[in-house]
Amino acid sequence: MRCPYCSATEDKVVDTRPSEDEQMIRRRRECIGCGRRFTTYERVGEEMPMVVKKDSRREAYDRQKLLGGLKKACDKRPVSTERIDLIVDEIERGLRELGEKEVPSSKLGDAVLSRLREIDDVAYLRFASVYLPFKNAGEIMDEVQRLIRSKEEGA
Repeated sequence: MRCPYCSATEDKVVDTRPSEDEQMIRRRRECIGCGRRFTTYERVGEEMPMVVKKDSRREAYDRQKLLGGLKKACDKRPVSTERIDLIVDEIERGLRELGEKEVPSSKLGDAVLSRLREIDDVAYLRFASVYLPFKNAGEIMDEVQRLIRSKEEGA
């Protein structure tokens, strides 16, 4: 592991503990070169399915891309970084359980939408405005009204 401060490659592990869901290991390390501490996270390297885009292109699943989209949707909203990480973990677990070699991007988008709908209306609408094929403002208003109705029925 390379030190993020001085780029030295020698370090020692000071503390190791599993994450809450035990899907990842957190390690505190101390650089032998500069003495500063930093944290690393390890997760099992599992083969994720290829993502099939709407135009039939295929690309490797990218956790950072999914995280980025969620972070943009939740920007300045009361959704913690830990919650966003948990959402991505849930979606990845679902992908692994499918056991498919390829998965349509719409399956990922739908999974994100269903989770955002449960936790934050504004984040849901932000993500939906990019993901769903709205043709005009009227369709966006229809989606807002559907969201309001579903919240009233669930209350």
